Amino acid sequence: MSIFKNFNIADWFSFYRIAAVPFLLALIYWNQREIFTWLLLVSYSTDAIDGFLARSLKITSARGSQLDSYGDQVTLIVGLIGLINFETNFMKENYVLILIAFVPYILQMIIAFRKYGKATAFHTYLAKLSAVTQGVFILWLLFFGPVYWLFYIMIILGVLETIEEIILIFLYDKWVEGVKGIYWALKDKRRLNIE
Repeated sequence: MSIFKNFNIADWFSFYRIAAVPFLLALIYWNQREIFTWLLLVSYSTDAIDGFLARSLKITSARGSQLDSYGDQVTLIVGLIGLINFETNFMKENYVLILIAFVPYILQMIIAFRKYGKATAFHTYLAKLSAVTQGVFILWLLFFGPVYWLFYIMIILGVLETIEEIILIFLYDKWVEGVKGIYWALKDKRRLNIE
């Protein structure tokens, strides 16, 4: 149990999102849409909480940033699986736009793993805005039904955020965390290997 003593409270919120995935998948399997949606809301809420705690308590770390990224990714994936199961018609009707956003995301993940051996944890402003929009759209769709203008904004932000992540991967030779965006990356001395 000593391996867990070095984790802070913000890390535990990220662990929650990762640990919740099997339960969420089980709820999808058992076709429990309402319970799934409420627990997915809890998972999305912990994403906001862990970042707020890490910044407020000044306990940010590379490990915490990586955990947060993994938590974000698995929550998005389980949310999409939920949509495929519970909103099949919507997903079929809009699969082209969904692929337009999702395929570049997979490409970005492949580039990151080839270059760094792990996922990025830039947490740019655009990534945060995109994640909030995704969460709001997915939850709104599951609770109330589709809102197309929000869907289109989510797709556009997702594509822009993915493009930004790919550019950042090429700007940084080594894995870094907490980059606010391209503008800040270009000013970042770490990118230029100047200490």
